[in-house]
Amino acid sequence: MNAELLIALILSILLLGYLLFSLLYPEKF
Repeated sequence: MNAELLIALILSILLLGYLLFSLLYPEKF
């Protein structure tokens, strides 16, 4: 697996986690 794909995968997972967290806990935002 090349580095660009790995970085893109990590960023997308972080973004999805952030969106899920903001949906579950909207009072913290």
